[in-house]
Amino acid sequence: MITFLSGGTGTPKLLRGMRELLDDRDVAVIVNTAEDTWLSGNHLSPDIDTVMYLFAGILDTNRWWGIKSDSYITHDLLARLGIDEYIAVGDQDRAIHVARGEMLRDGIRLTEATAALCRTLGVRATVLPMTDSVVTTYVRTPRGELHFQEYWVKHRGDVAIDGVVRRFRQPPAATEEVVRAIEASDAVVIGPSNPVTSISPILECAGVREALRRQRVIAVSPFIGDTPVSGPAAALMQAFGKEASSAGTYALYKDFMDVFIQDTRDPVELDGALRLDTLMVNRGKSLDLAKNILTLIYGC
Repeated sequence: MITFLSGGTGTPKLLRGMRELLDDRDVAVIVNTAEDTWLSGNHLSPDIDTVMYLFAGILDTNRWWGIKSDSYITHDLLARLGIDEYIAVGDQDRAIHVARGEMLRDGIRLTEATAALCRTLGVRATVLPMTDSVVTTYVRTPRGELHFQEYWVKHRGDVAIDGVVRRFRQPPAATEEVVRAIEASDAVVIGPSNPVTSISPILECAGVREALRRQRVIAVSPFIGDTPVSGPAAALMQAFGKEASSAGTYALYKDFMDVFIQDTRDPVELDGALRLDTLMVNRGKSLDLAKNILTLIYGC
């Protein structure tokens, strides 16, 4: 089994290729939940849903979120009724949020709720929230803190930020399921997800770094030079106090990482890094990178 640490875009693109080479049952994905929020009384877990929909075969891979060919009847009517949802949620997608919200209100752990949704959707991979406790990423702006979803979706990242903070009532801890998945793996792969808002929240869960130090870990940089392949990683890295580059990413992972993969076009030089084509612009590129990573792990 291979375990992946994932956000909502970079790692799922790698998983798209891995699925052609591995049985889904041989894959576990530990997913960031620090971008979760409640919307119109329903629970939105964007990174979990992207991974879950990918393995269910229903992900809209043109956008890398939501369900393909979904309708927006409810969202549009809510707007006419004066309810401003800054996130456009499709009708089928919303049904998942409703079901998860009901389970959480009934006291069911997020891990158990995710497993139940996966069973209903026919997902055979193991999809695990990083923690069952609530932890949320906020960005600091001159006007105060913003939830990450407001910053990135509502304001499209067009807001000056000078800090990234995690808010929680109790320090988050990895679930037993997360630690077991890491320990049972042949290797752990950190895909090219946002180091600040997708991967660092997972690493900050008590027990994760300790488990990773006992495993073989391969990480893929999301940067080519000082430019992220997608998303707001550069501004967030700077606000997080790290260099917005592969070097900054390496610094976040170096205490537990065995292999660091940079793109062949990356001008940043890091001793010992492996150079591969990491720009997964289509299915074939995802498959090629997946093949190279599996060769690193299994030697064939």
